[in-house]
Parts: sequence; structure tokens; C-alpha cells
Amino acid sequence: MAIQIYCTQCRSSCSIDKECPKCGTVCGTDSKKCPKCKKALESKKCPKCGADLGKTRKYRVSVSNKGKRVNRIVDNLTIARDVEKALGGDLIRNEFEIADHRAQKPVTLTDIWGKYLPWAKDHKKTWKCDKYNYETHLEPRFGKKGLDSIAPLDVERMKVELKKRTNKQGRPFTEATIKHQLVLLKRLYNLAKRWGMYSGENPLDRVEVPKLDNQRTEFLSNDEAERLMRVLDSWPCRETVAFIKFAVFTGIRRGELFKLTWDDVDLEHGTITLRAPKGGKTTTIPISELAMDVLRGITGSSPYVFPGKNGGQRTDFKRPWQKIRKTAGLPENFRFHGLRHHFASTLVSNGVDLCVVQGLLTHKDSRTTQRYAHLAPGALQKAAQRSGELLTPRTGQVLRIKK
Repeated sequence: MAIQIYCTQCRSSCSIDKECPKCGTVCGTDSKKCPKCKKALESKKCPKCGADLGKTRKYRVSVSNKGKRVNRIVDNLTIARDVEKALGGDLIRNEFEIADHRAQKPVTLTDIWGKYLPWAKDHKKTWKCDKYNYETHLEPRFGKKGLDSIAPLDVERMKVELKKRTNKQGRPFTEATIKHQLVLLKRLYNLAKRWGMYSGENPLDRVEVPKLDNQRTEFLSNDEAERLMRVLDSWPCRETVAFIKFAVFTGIRRGELFKLTWDDVDLEHGTITLRAPKGGKTTTIPISELAMDVLRGITGSSPYVFPGKNGGQRTDFKRPWQKIRKTAGLPENFRFHGLRHHFASTLVSNGVDLCVVQGLLTHKDSRTTQRYAHLAPGALQKAAQRSGELLTPRTGQVLRIKK
């Protein structure tokens, strides 16, 4: 077993208090002395010879026993000696198969969350939702528990408790909320395994996740759409009116409207560019003349088309929408996102091809657009009729081959 120190001059390895075989410098062990002239130091530079100590010296601990070698690099000699003893003890215990009874602190869900949150901020747009779900539901129940002590039954009990509880609005938690907790918890376990922090069983593998029917399609009736437009035409806050009308005429997601800047608008060609939409790929789509009229009526000096406070990026539109919805007499459960469904439903109901609608909605997967297929007028009947014509054998035709 041996402890070595890196030479402070050439960074090669040499023994403590020995002369470096490469550059001749005596490394020494006292960090308060110059490695060349041994003069006492108060700064990183020697006042006598001008030698620059450079980076903090590093100590290599090398422990070997019966062909097994373990190396560690630490920052000071005291730690190096402690590490030397610990590594030597580990090798001896392994040789004679002696159990190590030193207490090992189990990895808790909080430990994993501390690693997950910075990762999620870089990889997930919805990390704030994960943060809310973890702090509200998972941390109070499982935060201090070791990953190996959370059983499938514990998770099942959480499901039952959530079904009995109510949210801030006094409503029972939905199946979707329960599913979010299970999905997040399972992801934390999977990442803990991937990062080498846990090697045990994932309890979520034996927990049934609720199956949701989330193919919710919302659209306004003709009367509701007319009431909405009448309210918008007389509403005093023109910024609110512009935001809602543009959503009605384009079907763009709320979050993408928040990010839209004037640099992304091309009124000459009637297009807008959506930067990093939900589908992930920046895309340019055409907009209608009515949508362009909305943009032409906006005044202001903010770089954002629909700015928030002090001209910065808007982050919320809940309260203005609630006021408009109530005044227009729309259903209480009609969401702002329903305007996007209304846009798509209106196009499909009037014969616009689903592939075209998919492009305007920037759907990455065509299956997402298929939820509107049933609204296409007579599409199945026309296809069935056409199939009969195509499958009928044509007789009386002679195929002539030119020689």
C-alpha cells in the first residue's frame, strides 16, 4: 500500500518528500511552503523565487492485495491516509469473506429527486408539473423512504387515498391526476437504475395504472360561437380580444402563442413560424386573412406579439379567459384549449382533408388528428361507394400490345 503525490511542477507522480525524477522538484508535504525553495508562503506565488504553485496538489492512494489494486485520488494528505486505511480494510474483508457491518444509508426518493429535477429542467418542458406533483403528493408520502422500502401495496394505498381526497377547488382528484403520480414515480425509479443509484425492483411494475379516455374533443355550436364573437367585439381590453381571436382563427396552442414574437410573423406571405412547438420541430404554417387582420391591429413595442407584464413573455391567461367564457355564456368546462379543437372540428366538418388539418395543427403523429375523422361529412359512405366501383371487373376491354 502506498500514497503518492503529484509533482506540483510537472504533474508527474512521485513519492512524498522525494525529489521528482522528471523535473527534480522536491514536492514536500507542507502546503504552506514553496515546493522549490521551501520558503513560507502566504499567497499562491513564492515571494523569493517567483514559483507559481498552480493548481492544488492531488494525492493518489494506491492499495493492492494479492493482485487486486484500487486507486483513488484525493485533495489532501490527511484524507489520503484515511482512504488508504479504508481501502486496505475493504480488500482484506473481501479476501477472507468477512461481512462489512458498517451502516450504509439507503437511497431515498428525495435523493433521487435531487438528481432528477436538474435533469428534468434540461430535458422536459413540463418539469414544473413534475415539481408540483412530487411536492404535493409523492414527497409527503415517500420522500424520506428508501427506494427498496416502498412496496407496491404502499402505492396502491396512495391511489385509494387520492380517490377519497379533493383538490383546492373541492373536487375529487381525477384518474388523470392519479396516473400522473404513478408515471412520475415509475420514471424516478427507472432513472435511479440508469444512473446506478439503485439496483432493486421497481414497485410500479406491479401496480396497475388507470387507463384514460383522453380523446376529448370540444367544439362550439353556431350559437355559442356567435355569442363569443359578439362579446369579443365589445370587450374593452383589446389585448385579450386579440389573443382569443387569433387562437380561434389559427388553432395554435396557448403556450405557443405566449412564445410568438414579431420576428416569427411574415405578414407579406401570410405565415408564422412556431419555434420548438409541442411536436419538437420548428415549423412555418400559413394563416388566414382574418388572423392577419388581428395581427395588423396590435400596437406596442414589445418583441412578443401577445406580451405579458412589462412587455415580457406572457405566462398565463386563465383569468381573462374565465371572464370572457362566463360573459359569453359558454359551458363552464369549456377550456381555452377547446378553441383549438373547435378550429380543427370546423375544418374537418367542412370537408378539409385530415392531412391538411394535421399540418395546420402541427401534429407530429397522424393518430392525434384521427380523433376528428368522425366529423368528416359522408367520408366513409363516399369511400364505400367508391370501393364498389373500383372493385367491379371491367369487361369488354381488349389489351393491345404494339409491336
